[in-house]
Amino acid sequence: MRNILSAILLSLTAIHAETPKFQPGQPWLDDKGVHINAHGGGILFHEGIYYWCGQFMVEGAAGNAAQVGVSMYSSKDLHHWKNEGIALPVSDDPKSDIVKGCILERPKIIFNRKTGKFVMWFHLELKSQGYGAARSGVAVADKVTGPYQYLGSFRPNAGAWPSNVPDNLKKPLSNEESAAISKIRFNGGLTPDYPKESLFRLHQEGGQMARDMNLFVDDDEKVYHIYSSENNGTLHISQLTDDYLKPSGNYIRIFPGGFNEAPAVFKHQGKYFLITSGCTGWKPNRAHLASADSIFGPWSDLGDPCVGTDEQTKITFGSQSTFVLPVQGKPGAFIFMGDRWKPSNPIDAPHIWLPLQFDKNGKPFLKWLDSWGLDLFDSVIER
Repeated sequence: MRNILSAILLSLTAIHAETPKFQPGQPWLDDKGVHINAHGGGILFHEGIYYWCGQFMVEGAAGNAAQVGVSMYSSKDLHHWKNEGIALPVSDDPKSDIVKGCILERPKIIFNRKTGKFVMWFHLELKSQGYGAARSGVAVADKVTGPYQYLGSFRPNAGAWPSNVPDNLKKPLSNEESAAISKIRFNGGLTPDYPKESLFRLHQEGGQMARDMNLFVDDDEKVYHIYSSENNGTLHISQLTDDYLKPSGNYIRIFPGGFNEAPAVFKHQGKYFLITSGCTGWKPNRAHLASADSIFGPWSDLGDPCVGTDEQTKITFGSQSTFVLPVQGKPGAFIFMGDRWKPSNPIDAPHIWLPLQFDKNGKPFLKWLDSWGLDLFDSVIER
């Protein structure tokens, strides 16, 4: 009997030792033994497989612009990833919006059951124009791994007014308002005398600025585009058309003057949650958490979701949000996906994956773990 028990214990020990673990901030190798090169991205679960798309980085400062395109990886267990190649390559045509050297960031893919198409959205800045274009790019494919066909770029919701602003603001700017805005120096971050109720009116006719972005597919398969707008000062949540290729014109503004970017939306027990970062360029900062009972709000600010020392929380464990991933087969299990940017050599940027946990009041929080596995979600962990 003792020998049988020993054998069982040894077997269980071996199984436990072989259980894969996430190690945030450490090198994460794909099936070719190369660090996974998919940054600022997101994951689609389709027919039993996870597909991770992201920015493909190269060495040196040039890697902060798009030199290759959008990469794709696949996995059945979220630990072991197969390199599926480049899903959307940049173009060699200097007339193309996505010519090599443009800025192509935060790609996300979704599947449209009605059309049978896979749809990719991303933040696009035209080559040699810095961050002045502030456009959304769209591409489609018949296969999840691509190749994706680039359809074009635009500023969203041209000609449409936000649904949650008063009627007295749904009008063009006066000459005085336009003159005042022209004197403000916008740098993508906190701006003195930021005009909270003017910029969306300035861009109403030509379309709203759209930078850091994400996509959220709701339970009814309606899709929402969440993006930093109005010179990064205000977030927009915009419903897409049924083909997922264009904005529908139905959108709202949230947290005007709050300067949020890197938005990531998820839904738990009927409530919507939003994680963002502040706007400090490549430097990490304190994360923000918000919630709402409807995707179109009103949204409530819940403060910092991170739990830990001040040194850890004020920089979100050295990371910036990119996506919140629901784990299939584990109701209520979500993974926070973040990037630890290294602008001097972006190819070395590590991935930061942490479990989203919930306190006794249902509020999500993040806590640093050097190593963790999916079995963590099998027990309820409270703050």
